[in-house]
Amino acid sequence: MPRAKRHVETGLQNKGFRLENSHHRFFIYYTQAGEKTAVRTRTSQGGNELDDYLLGQMAKQCHLTKANFLQLVDCPFSQTAYENQLAEGGLV
Repeated sequence: MPRAKRHVETGLQNKGFRLENSHHRFFIYYTQAGEKTAVRTRTSQGGNELDDYLLGQMAKQCHLTKANFLQLVDCPFSQTAYENQLAEGGLV
């Protein structure tokens, strides 16, 4: 199910990702302690919707299943839960 790009980007920023503009819109995850991590995803400059394929790719970049990524963006999945999952995987 496609999502509005603005909704996804806002959801990421609410969960600890920070926007870094370049030729793409990169979102880099910072821990709750403010430490920069290697976890990152991006959206393109064009278009207002993100299709299922792109959402799946963003989920992989964030080390989540697509369903968990959508929960992260839609808010049922907390930043603390996400960070714990990354810690279990040795990513933070």
